[in-house]
Amino acid sequence: MGPGRFACEDVCRAGYGWVVASHFSSDPPIRVLDLFSGAGGLSEGLTAASSRFKTVRAVEFDLAAAATYEANHGVNTVYAGPIQDWLRSEDVPGADLIIGGPPCQGFSPLGKRDLSDERNQLWEYYAETIRQATPKYFVLENVPAFLDSEQFNRFLNKTRGNGALRNYRFEAKVLNAAEYGAAQIRKRVILIGHHRDLAFPGFPTIPTEYRTPTGWATLKEVLAGVESSVETTELPARVHGFAGRSFAGPFNSTELHVTRRYEQISRDRFKAIKPGGNRFDLPDELKAPCWRKHTTGSADVMGRLRWDRPSVTIRTEFFKPEKGRYLHPTEDRALTHLEAARIQGFRDDYRWIGSKTSIARQIGNAVPIPLGKAVGEHLSSHL
Repeated sequence: MGPGRFACEDVCRAGYGWVVASHFSSDPPIRVLDLFSGAGGLSEGLTAASSRFKTVRAVEFDLAAAATYEANHGVNTVYAGPIQDWLRSEDVPGADLIIGGPPCQGFSPLGKRDLSDERNQLWEYYAETIRQATPKYFVLENVPAFLDSEQFNRFLNKTRGNGALRNYRFEAKVLNAAEYGAAQIRKRVILIGHHRDLAFPGFPTIPTEYRTPTGWATLKEVLAGVESSVETTELPARVHGFAGRSFAGPFNSTELHVTRRYEQISRDRFKAIKPGGNRFDLPDELKAPCWRKHTTGSADVMGRLRWDRPSVTIRTEFFKPEKGRYLHPTEDRALTHLEAARIQGFRDDYRWIGSKTSIARQIGNAVPIPLGKAVGEHLSSHL
């Protein structure tokens, strides 16, 4: 093809709003819509994969998380409010790729699994955005239970017959973040959709070094350089304005190395638990009454992590040892926010906005950066 001409695949499809790429740019930007964006973990993974990914709009209901997204991915990139309000108040821009993880609390095995939970229906707005933005591809992330939910089947039905997404097809698979370089065993459904005129791109290939647990990244590797001993319990006094409100921050990840003030009974319990151990290791005098009565159940409660293994899934209350295996491998305390952010793959200069509880929620809800990067690297070759 001579200079000044377009390749067939570079020409914009009328009505679909697909990107036009000329010979003047061998690497055109990939326009991204990030829905239910949270603090921006999935966007961060994409940009780590390629600088071609450019967010044209992000949407996030939680104001502190939206502020964190803006602090890292550009001023005025995020709509801070419910996605249904965004669809009513703004024109949906065209995009090459839509990404996002609709809330999963309604059918997550960790919640009450309330089928009437209104959050179960938020994927409908994700689907409506696909219909309006007409992307080439879309990526939806969720908990494995999503595959067995009524919502998944309803989403699938939208791609059939005269459904609203009849121009699209998708496939879904459970991926483990540890198999893509994260120092964390975190299994999530990754659903990849494509316009019917394009071939299904497949799923990211697991790198050879991560195909067996012996090659997975460990806590010792990901927390290298982080001081084990920590006494600070409060974040620096700092205020940030966003959406007409004031929030604490911004803080770099390195400023999140804060612990909690523990009662002596908690400290005694922590000391009694060896690496890899849990509440079952405690002598009776240190067990809570409910633990004495229940000698079975989760082995992760009050569990201590190990240096030579990945972490368990980082959730929103990783700073509470009673919520899971979140005790530091050697220190008598739970993970700090910095350590949790490192385990999720966030860089040390990532900026966070909000209270300690809010930032913990943002960290725990994020897609691990190595997993997002693997998806980005895979899709960029098709885009």
